[in-house]
Amino acid sequence: MEILIDIVLPIFGTLFVAYLVARTGLFTKKATEGLATFVFTFAVPSLLFDNVSRHPLPDPIEWELLISFFGAAYLVWFAGLLISRWIFRRDFAHSSLAGMTAAFGNTMLGLPLVLTTFGDAGSIPIFLIIAFHAWQFFALVTILLEGSRRQNGTLKALPWTIAKSLATNPILVGLMLGLMFNILAIPVPDPVADITSFLGRAALPCAVFVMGASLAKFRITGAIGEAVAGSLLKLIAFPAITYFAATYIFTMEPLWRDVAVVMAALPVGLNVYLFADRYEAGAPAAATSMLLSTLLSFGTIAIILSLLQVR
Repeated sequence: MEILIDIVLPIFGTLFVAYLVARTGLFTKKATEGLATFVFTFAVPSLLFDNVSRHPLPDPIEWELLISFFGAAYLVWFAGLLISRWIFRRDFAHSSLAGMTAAFGNTMLGLPLVLTTFGDAGSIPIFLIIAFHAWQFFALVTILLEGSRRQNGTLKALPWTIAKSLATNPILVGLMLGLMFNILAIPVPDPVADITSFLGRAALPCAVFVMGASLAKFRITGAIGEAVAGSLLKLIAFPAITYFAATYIFTMEPLWRDVAVVMAALPVGLNVYLFADRYEAGAPAAATSMLLSTLLSFGTIAIILSLLQVR
């Protein structure tokens, strides 16, 4: 109950308040878009830069953390793909998105959740996961979707597309700049540190609010069976496999293991729907999975934090 009140309720309460005010029109679509631009272009990149440039980096990099998390991610991705193909009889493109549903979490919800739960000690493990998260999942799903349609021209252009996406992503730019200043031991000028610290303090509440407001435009649109399967893989199987790998296969600090498990337990991320809509491959299932997993994660994340004995 203490975990629910102190950690989970403030974050998910803010998310659901934002969802309600957006659904009722008190917070308009234009306001949501403006806040989203501020959050993802300025606030979150500033938070990443400020934290990564200041905190000591692991030496060597904790590959065991990344293998535990992403190894589990690819296992549930494959499981989601097979379930979609064999049980729901979907085509390969649709099944590829079902796999992504099981693996791709809402990292912008994970950021406030981890930093609220573990404080600054959780910053480096979560930033390592974020640094490797989007680009490889985007690359994999693009290869699967384009390959299923045999668009060889698109596949040949994929490396350039990924490189361009990385170079123009403000969140990754902020993260990479912070790493550069840290690795090269470049002192951050005081005015820059003050500004990024000030902007970063707005990142967590604003990111949660804009996510809740953004969810308001989606509806439960059918494909309930597929959405339940994807949500169970995402909220239960993914963190369970991550915990097993981080505890019984590898040896790492309990805090790093716990951060990986919490990140694995996040609800389905928005980009799953965006890919499904773009490729016309299971958009209703993706939208329903996103809403259902977000609702269920209020309880599942509280249970996971309790099982991890987070205080």
